[in-house]
Amino acid sequence: MVDRSSAAESALAQGAEALVVTSHAALEAVRPASELPILSLAEGELEESIEAGTDAVALDCEHFGAEESIEEFVARAAEKGLDCLIEVRAEDEIERALELLDPEIFLLTPLRDSSLDEQLEHVLELLPDIPAGKLAVARLDALPSREQVSELERAGVDAVIVGSGDIAGIAGGAVPGV
Repeated sequence: MVDRSSAAESALAQGAEALVVTSHAALEAVRPASELPILSLAEGELEESIEAGTDAVALDCEHFGAEESIEEFVARAAEKGLDCLIEVRAEDEIERALELLDPEIFLLTPLRDSSLDEQLEHVLELLPDIPAGKLAVARLDALPSREQVSELERAGVDAVIVGSGDIAGIAGGAVPGV
């Protein structure tokens, strides 16, 4: 995850295939510095993210109560040409998302304040609930090892979002395969 242009440039140099921001301010700082696709995890208005140049947005199942607001958000994102990742932390959220939206991309997010090993275990526990043909993206707060990323890839994770850090070590100096 990046929050300034120098971090975006560093991530690109280390082989990142996309960038993730957590605020509109970070999105505005990073977009001019990179042509990589950007996923915005910023909460708030979809239009703000679009204006700042995001390519994809995440919808956290935990923050939406009314079914209409979930469907409306996803429809608006699709109208604007954005990919929409559905962020889930539990099996019941996966079931709800499948019932309401049948999304193409799931963002598997670990429980808050957990260790890296606990995060990996949680993501791997959620993965079997994602139907075949859907994309599964793992979000980790800590920087995993190359072996841990390979384990996620072998289990069926399509991409891994990691916290800020030196990502070249994950891939042994090569562009990550996940």
